[in-house]
Amino acid sequence: MTTRTASARYDGLGKDGKGHVSTQSGVLNDNAYGFGTRFGDEPGTNPEELVAAAHASCFTMALSFALAAAGHSDGTLETKAAVKLDKDGDGFKVSRSDLTLVASIAGIDAAEFDRIAQEAKANCPISKLLTAEITLDAKLT
Repeated sequence: MTTRTASARYDGLGKDGKGHVSTQSGVLNDNAYGFGTRFGDEPGTNPEELVAAAHASCFTMALSFALAAAGHSDGTLETKAAVKLDKDGDGFKVSRSDLTLVASIAGIDAAEFDRIAQEAKANCPISKLLTAEITLDAKLT
């Protein structure tokens, strides 16, 4: 089992608050996020962008491994994920993640490619996460 971590801090509340997010690897290190980065043009990141990066990279790697397992050894895969945030009653919800793939794989036909790509989409860990159980251990100090 592998566990990776990230942390977020939010100082202030609501639209006036400012957040920072960091990852275990240091790729993100105290990067800004908040209302302005999520709904406006302020520099920084937001949760949907991070989910999109995770989904695009996970799917692309899963497809790469599936193609290799099917006997293919040469190719290039480029995936864009667009994660949509919609209004949901008084709040919001992530309603979808649209993957757009451009691939160049030597010696594959369209039917085999489509089958392998659909399986990779269904089986990449981030695709599975989007419907996974979520736990919470909350403490008030």
